[in-house]
Amino acid sequence: MSAATSAARTGLLSHLTVLDITNFLAGPYGSQILGDLGARVVKIEPPDGDITRTTPPHFLKGESAYYLSVNRNKESVVLNLKVKEGQALFLEMVKRADIVFENYRPGVLERLGIGFEALRKVNPRIVMCSVSGFGQDGPYRDRPAYDIIVQAMSGGMSMTGEEGGRAVRAGVPLGDLAAGMFGVIGALAGVAHVNATGEGKHIDVAMLDCQISMLTYQAAYYLMSGEVPGLQGRGHRSLTTYRAYLCGDGIEIVVAANSEKMWEGLCEVLGHAELPKDPRFQERKARLKNRAQLDAILEAAFLLQRSDEVLSALEQAGVPSAPINSVDRALSDPQVKHRGMVVDLRSDEGDTLRVVGNPVKVRGCDEENLGFPPRLGADTTHVLEDLLGATREAIEQWRERGIVGGA
Repeated sequence: MSAATSAARTGLLSHLTVLDITNFLAGPYGSQILGDLGARVVKIEPPDGDITRTTPPHFLKGESAYYLSVNRNKESVVLNLKVKEGQALFLEMVKRADIVFENYRPGVLERLGIGFEALRKVNPRIVMCSVSGFGQDGPYRDRPAYDIIVQAMSGGMSMTGEEGGRAVRAGVPLGDLAAGMFGVIGALAGVAHVNATGEGKHIDVAMLDCQISMLTYQAAYYLMSGEVPGLQGRGHRSLTTYRAYLCGDGIEIVVAANSEKMWEGLCEVLGHAELPKDPRFQERKARLKNRAQLDAILEAAFLLQRSDEVLSALEQAGVPSAPINSVDRALSDPQVKHRGMVVDLRSDEGDTLRVVGNPVKVRGCDEENLGFPPRLGADTTHVLEDLLGATREAIEQWRERGIVGGA
């Protein structure tokens, strides 16, 4: 039995059982959120496992860092869904589940005989959440999609990069992660609907839809004005003092001086108390109109400052600011450490793994109950005994016939 088996059964969602038939990033990230919140998450894998188990470059005892980063608090069951016996066992498991979380290409599960209609026949209360690139319908339905594809297609990538430069992909895989999070929201909304009506639902989450949704005010600006936004650089289209600055010691910081009080505080810290009285910069509209002139003044002023000293002064003046941290500096930040956002997971064999923590904090729930990601098929026997009441003899017969796998 994996460490996740007992660890994941506390928390707000400990009453829910999730069958997770996802791989790569969007799906596993979403199901991990459910597991972090206490749901029992049974990760059902093909005989060769989630493809990310072998993703280079870093490994712990043969398991990739990629896989380990998004699969804690789960139990692993190897089940061959390509054979009828495996499909039948899956449907038996569905009878005892609340959510099926999946990210197969649209139509695949229907061809296997385990689409939503088949699931609903055996469990009318089941919630199925399908996370895909383009959704369950539409002209792009059958296209494959990855994070970089939807970042590009959504328009988000066209705004990311230095002004006058070339579009770049966001360093954080926003397409995948947003879809996983929206999948969780949809799945839990489905459970709420079941609790109110008794009727299961099929939740359809498309990565591209999620990215379009996240355009928010940028889309509103275009739809209202017809003006197409371009590369945003390190600033903001509406706010002149919401951007990055280079300090004299070579360190870059960001400032978010949004209010008039913050604007005045920024000028005071930089030794330019006269700027708020200058007609070119008195009001937000004027500052936006004369942005190039203001940028030149502020950039020159920051080059005269040491980053640590100006950050301290800005904090004292009530002006939001921060250094642009590298990943190592971010993960060692005192606030990040205090909030438990870097945690140590320990396996039953004594292996230790450091990963990022659960951002949803719930008073009274133990942050230490984060389970180690499971080995391939480590929980096959236990889960089939527990959920289906299967005997060891039956499980061994299924294993011999290639229907199930794992230890």
